[in-house]
Amino acid sequence: MQDTKDFVQKLEKILDYFQLSASAFADKIGVQRSSLSHLLSGRNKPSLEFVIKITEAFPEVDLYWFLFNKGSFPKSNSAENISMNEAQPLKKSEESSKTETTKPDKVSFLNQDDVEKIVVFYKNGTFKTYLPK
Repeated sequence: MQDTKDFVQKLEKILDYFQLSASAFADKIGVQRSSLSHLLSGRNKPSLEFVIKITEAFPEVDLYWFLFNKGSFPKSNSAENISMNEAQPLKKSEESSKTETTKPDKVSFLNQDDVEKIVVFYKNGTFKTYLPK
């Protein structure tokens, strides 16, 4: 992720694009106005939850652009914004690609009590959050 100054500049660009005041923006994404003020002043650093609230409320904001300076703002509908060099997909090992994978009942190496949430990011810039039962 970029430094606080870059983050603030991007946040201001989003505010300008949507022609929103800081307080209207905070209301729209569901955060305290003081929290946004502290972020804009550089006093606080953003949380991932804050960034996700922005991308949920404003689909035009590309998550990769916002966090890593990859892609564009406003987001285009094509997946061409992120080249294959920039996006590093997970690759299956040769052995696992030959066999059919099945969904295990439990993941043995993971203590499920320690999992807060799982977020799956899709190529089109959307994501889905799964919370443990």
